[in-house]
Amino acid sequence: MKFSIARSKFLESLQTVQNVVSGKNTLQILANALIKAEDGKLWITTTDLDMSVRSLIEAEVTSDGSTTLPIRRLASIVRELPEGRISFDVDEKDVAAIQCGASSFRINGLPMSEFPPIPGSDGRMCYRIDQGAFREMLRKTSYAASLDETRRVLNGVLLAFKDGKLTMVATDGRRLALVEHEVEFPPESDVELILPTKAVTELVHILGNDGDLRIFVQKNQVIFEFGNTMMSSKLVDGVYPNYRQVIPSGCDERVSLEREALLTALRRVSIIATDKSNATKLTFAANQLEILSTSPDIGEARELLPIKFSGKPISVIFNPEYIMDPLKNLDCDEVFMEMNDGNSPAILKCDIPFLYVLMPLRIS
Repeated sequence: MKFSIARSKFLESLQTVQNVVSGKNTLQILANALIKAEDGKLWITTTDLDMSVRSLIEAEVTSDGSTTLPIRRLASIVRELPEGRISFDVDEKDVAAIQCGASSFRINGLPMSEFPPIPGSDGRMCYRIDQGAFREMLRKTSYAASLDETRRVLNGVLLAFKDGKLTMVATDGRRLALVEHEVEFPPESDVELILPTKAVTELVHILGNDGDLRIFVQKNQVIFEFGNTMMSSKLVDGVYPNYRQVIPSGCDERVSLEREALLTALRRVSIIATDKSNATKLTFAANQLEILSTSPDIGEARELLPIKFSGKPISVIFNPEYIMDPLKNLDCDEVFMEMNDGNSPAILKCDIPFLYVLMPLRIS
């Protein structure tokens, strides 16, 4: 196999696929990228058996062929090379000779036959959505997914295609984030799937700001195609809990809050918080919000925010990180907090189809 390629394009493609590769692979081949050169194109593929990413780029191919090379070592080499064209010459023993300017390297690879098979982009159902919109939906929900591996069904984000829209949900049992986006698909194509957290993180990393995203749903896995990239992932097996039943049907009080001002105040008072005392008290009174954080070992922090509020005074205690997470991932200027009292779930909303349910802390 022989080909040459622009360094910048090659490095960009390597960076797209390399995050899938773990540093703890039990199989040596999983540390390698499959590189296939054919018809003036180069396919670069990585996998960890649960997830795979493939990138397609143009190259000057002198001789078709394929091999697998250690992706992280290869990316490190290409990153340090000067800008220009890189030439690859891979022999029958899968040894790659790399030449760029005055620099040359030889890397030992493994044969393509050892590389696991990669699923193709077909399926019973295909859904289309803008890349940027899908990435923003993931960003607005994924922080609420559970990290507790004993609750595997919550270790990911629910994608529910139903009633002409995509509803995306993540919860860890203490909070829930939900966002919706209209998507056109036939009524008979309603489906729910749970996308693992690692796949969510990778999609947020590699999706663009615009362009078409095609989602193919297959048995036990999903495939995403966008631009010159394809990503596949196994799905979390199980049935997602009925998230609708934890959303309060109505609240007595609704308060308008400036998102950035609230986030800044919470950041300041949470400096006092510790792992043992990670609680912040919000007291809504006449046209004023008091934010208080105390720690027996450290001290106290207090912040006052002017607000428009004339209802009954409400004091509620939250984990400050749990309030800041949605505020950091929203772009709107104004958010609305809906509550009944200090012991009931609170709802955070904004001017898009988004809501965030947060359970208060109960501290004696």
